[in-house]
Amino acid sequence: MKTKRVFVAIVGLAVPLLAGQVRAAEIKVLASTAVKTTLEELGPQFEKATGNKVDLSFAPATVLKEKIDQGAAFDVAILTAPITEALAGAGKLDATPTAIAHSGIGVAIHRGAPKPDISTTEAFKRALLNAKSIGFTAGGASGAYLKTLFEKLGIAEELKPKLKLLQGAAGEAAANGEIEIGMTQISEILPYANAELAGPLPPELQSYTYFSAAVSTASKEAGAAKAFIEFLAAPAALAFIKAKGMEPG
Repeated sequence: MKTKRVFVAIVGLAVPLLAGQVRAAEIKVLASTAVKTTLEELGPQFEKATGNKVDLSFAPATVLKEKIDQGAAFDVAILTAPITEALAGAGKLDATPTAIAHSGIGVAIHRGAPKPDISTTEAFKRALLNAKSIGFTAGGASGAYLKTLFEKLGIAEELKPKLKLLQGAAGEAAANGEIEIGMTQISEILPYANAELAGPLPPELQSYTYFSAAVSTASKEAGAAKAFIEFLAAPAALAFIKAKGMEPG
């Protein structure tokens, strides 16, 4: 019932967005993998409410930036805030990106496996040193932070033999037993039925990644693209964002 009420609120939100819109539009959205489950939920809601079509493409933010730099056509980009700002500075996105959500890093294990204690810095270090294998995505924002974190904790050399740089999702690798411990955005762990969130990183070690959205300066559907971003940032969308392991703004 709660979900139904939220959906009704979102449909109500879309009414003013339709004002002045003469025809349905199709907008192409390039988005970071971390917001995949959120957009897969909210994209269809926007389509139902407005009649517009949303074409979603997901990849790590760095990969999508490279595609945009190479001239890929799109209408909306939802990427890590520094990348969005850089693209706006280069004139490829509107100069005023909109904050959508942020997410912390979590530890994934195979569902049913013993849950490691990661509640403190020392417990987290012990869990990593005791693990047989540890994986994270090579090209993601979390991966870059984790490499620095291991150095800071003084365990980088000890972890080298057991580290696995993944091309796919760390949550999926934990789900299928490829690795004992996976680390990635919490929103990238929850979708996998056979993966379990052991918990977030200890507060003193946590790093949050912020995601923002902006319209392509070359978009031919700028009105619909802007409406989609407003839809994602509206209060009615907050429950969906939180349910997917992220926080709004």
